[in-house]
Amino acid sequence: MESIGLIRDFLQDRLAVEPGNVVPGAALAELGVDSLMMLELMFEFEDRYGIKLSRDLKTPRTVGEMVTLMDGLIAKSKS
Repeated sequence: MESIGLIRDFLQDRLAVEPGNVVPGAALAELGVDSLMMLELMFEFEDRYGIKLSRDLKTPRTVGEMVTLMDGLIAKSKS
């Protein structure tokens, strides 16, 4: 789960979410992530890892779904 650190840092910096609350089962909406914040998080991911995301990706609902999506894209870019 390489990307969970990015998600924790992002949410702590932008929304003051305690890193301990950013766990796989946590709903992003309950952590304060709205559609604009989701876009910002995705742009942060693109910038950090140099991976361009497809605009037709299914929007993750939980931290775990976001981690799975990001880690899968990171692994794919390395292969």
